[in-house]
Amino acid sequence: MHPELRAQFNADFTPEKYAALLRCVNEATKWPADFRTAETPIFLTRDFTTEAVYAANQIAAQTQTPEFAMHAASAIPAGWEVPNESEHPEFLIVDLAVCEEGHRLVPRLIEMQAFPSLFAFQFLLLGCMRKAFPAIPENWTSSFGGIRDEQYIDILRRTILGESKPENVVLLEIEPEKQKTRIDFSATELLLGIQPICVTKIKKRGRQLFYDRNGRKTRIERIYNRVIFDELERRPDIQLSFRFQDELDIKWIAHPNWYYKISKHSLPYIKIGYASPAFFADEFPAGEDIVDYVLKPLFSFAGLGVEMEPTREKLNALKNPHQWILQKKVEYASFVPTVDGAKSKAELRMMFVWSEKGEPVLLNNLVRMSQGKMMGVNFNKDKTWVGSSIALHD
Repeated sequence: MHPELRAQFNADFTPEKYAALLRCVNEATKWPADFRTAETPIFLTRDFTTEAVYAANQIAAQTQTPEFAMHAASAIPAGWEVPNESEHPEFLIVDLAVCEEGHRLVPRLIEMQAFPSLFAFQFLLLGCMRKAFPAIPENWTSSFGGIRDEQYIDILRRTILGESKPENVVLLEIEPEKQKTRIDFSATELLLGIQPICVTKIKKRGRQLFYDRNGRKTRIERIYNRVIFDELERRPDIQLSFRFQDELDIKWIAHPNWYYKISKHSLPYIKIGYASPAFFADEFPAGEDIVDYVLKPLFSFAGLGVEMEPTREKLNALKNPHQWILQKKVEYASFVPTVDGAKSKAELRMMFVWSEKGEPVLLNNLVRMSQGKMMGVNFNKDKTWVGSSIALHD
């Protein structure tokens, strides 16, 4: 979108520099990236950066109204509510498709969640891109609000660790070494000193939780939670010594209830110009053309269960239609000229951190890019080219 810098980057690109980027990413921590890293960042003009930031902040503001809180209260599935919910989540993620309207690019809301994204991987990727591609100006960054590298790490440290020592904080996941996002777990350990721990390795004593750290039973004070209940429910083989629904003397970062309360369940309630119309399946208007919509289950992740070509018959066959939404499709713009001549589409992941006493602050971004079909879900499955990158601006 920044034509001069885009042309400069493409002219300077070589396969050897891309190979250097991949080596940097995959050798920086104990685990490599298990998803494709794109050959290029995207370069945002100031005008588009301003609009994308404004759109993300407007969406974030919608989650802070009394009306939103009333609707969100019904989002948690029966039996999955966790006690001692925080006043708000520590993280807020807003996914914006880059679309074209009237010969200009505009952001459009696709997904949102109150769950941590790849905050540490993003920092790693930014550093590797700067090393591999000298065409990127030094003052261009993927963060917002003038936040620079040391500030970024400090914000993550204060958010995730609080006043606790790293050994008393864990990144909790189901078999973290097998997850596609494991590079972010190892990058988090490298930056903050907290270990990724499987839920099966946690031991409970009274209201307290413990784990083994270098042969020593260590108490857990804070949990950087990466466990998605949908995955846990699909794994009856997983045996835990505690229940998430137990009364525990720990601090959740972020509290598991927020995974549901700010999620696809929220989309029908976001009523601003940057959001596509969305309806619960049992409230879908008779006058709307269903071919213009995507059908998504509320409680799934990584694009599982998404129906790109819904019909009224499929809608009528749903067992629990209020656990599905229909979201109007958007047309992704092909706007990033790549080295091979084709243009790529992109989706911006706007990443907020929400301090305990403040409002959500837009911290950073990630980008999903593709020359194939963008689904408005995680990584597309009908791809000609797909990858994870970042958007840079001055």
